[in-house]
Amino acid sequence: MKRIAAFLLIGIFAISLNGCALNFYKGKPDQERKIKQLTSQLEELEQAKRSLEERLAKEIGDNQILLEQTKRGLVITMANDILFDSGKAKLKKNAYPVLDKIANVLNEEVPDRDIGVEGHTDSVPIKHSGWKSNWELSSARATNVLHYLIGKSVKPQRLSSIGYGEYKPIDTNETKAGRSKNRRVEIIILPREVTKKSYEEEQTKVSEEAKAAEESKLPQADTEAVK
Repeated sequence: MKRIAAFLLIGIFAISLNGCALNFYKGKPDQERKIKQLTSQLEELEQAKRSLEERLAKEIGDNQILLEQTKRGLVITMANDILFDSGKAKLKKNAYPVLDKIANVLNEEVPDRDIGVEGHTDSVPIKHSGWKSNWELSSARATNVLHYLIGKSVKPQRLSSIGYGEYKPIDTNETKAGRSKNRRVEIIILPREVTKKSYEEEQTKVSEEAKAAEESKLPQADTEAVK
């Protein structure tokens, strides 16, 4: 069953990277080479996922961390509460052991993969926390996670950080539980085909759109943020 599941994942991974299905013709050197490359990539990310699951078992069990294998790569989603106080971008000391474990896996299991760090907030406007907008808060949080990883020997050449504010929610902002899920930081172990440069160019477009949208709302109202 594991072999079948792995084969299916390779196919999905191939489609997501290339935009079309691979034709698996027996005896074709290019196809066989591509299959081996994809298999190797999948196994590498699966090993990293297993290591993270083992080291972060408590946090995963407490629903503070979610691990997902997606077309974007291996996504480590961290609930905001374990990283930052409300309205703040300074990492809490309780976050250090969690980030230490993640940094160790990045260095040991995927030492040559590029890493994206993405900050997200809910849609509640900022008023008294000292930040100009949600976009700036999310950017500062992502950057501080990036700097912490650098301090733990993750090479800066591998890392990018970006903030999206409220503009990439994973749940509704109409409920307290949904807003809590949207306040998060994601660390993405990127596929080999996605270079740091191409990732930064693509994500910066979205982030700049978020910034413009935030700035267009600045004159508005008096709802106090709870981040």
